[in-house]
Amino acid sequence: MNYGKIKTFAVKDTTVNVIIETPKGSRNKYALNPNTQIFELNKILPVGAVFPFNFGFIPRTLAGDGDPLDIIVIMDEASFTGCFLRARVLGVIEATQTENGKPVRNDRIIGVPEDEEIENDLRTLQDLHENVVKEIESFFVSYHAQRGVEFKPLGVGGPKAAIKIIKEARR
Repeated sequence: MNYGKIKTFAVKDTTVNVIIETPKGSRNKYALNPNTQIFELNKILPVGAVFPFNFGFIPRTLAGDGDPLDIIVIMDEASFTGCFLRARVLGVIEATQTENGKPVRNDRIIGVPEDEEIENDLRTLQDLHENVVKEIESFFVSYHAQRGVEFKPLGVGGPKAAIKIIKEARR
């Protein structure tokens, strides 16, 4: 898969380049088609369900599910589909998802915009309100269950664990 010539890591070791696929507050799930390089409507969430934060991917990575590594970018405002930004990695929700009886890794990296003043003091997941990570986990459990897929959180790791997963996903 060719996701462009965007390098995976930016200036700092805990900062990654991100492409937003689905904006915060959207019922529409978008995905970049790697063949056409066009964002396509992938699915529509049920009434009342929306993405709690901006959802995207880290270019030039490959996760266990065969797609680029997913990232949740926590910010006050919604971004837009196709937006490029640099995110400071706060940590990771390590998880598996089971499709057709086969579990595969599908971790969720969590970050904040690198230059965002409001989130500037956030460095790890521990700096977030204690319910934020639980709410993200619950969202993905529900999101996948609607399609008959089991999403099972395995644990939460800090920036070092997340960066290790990102480096392993670079290909």
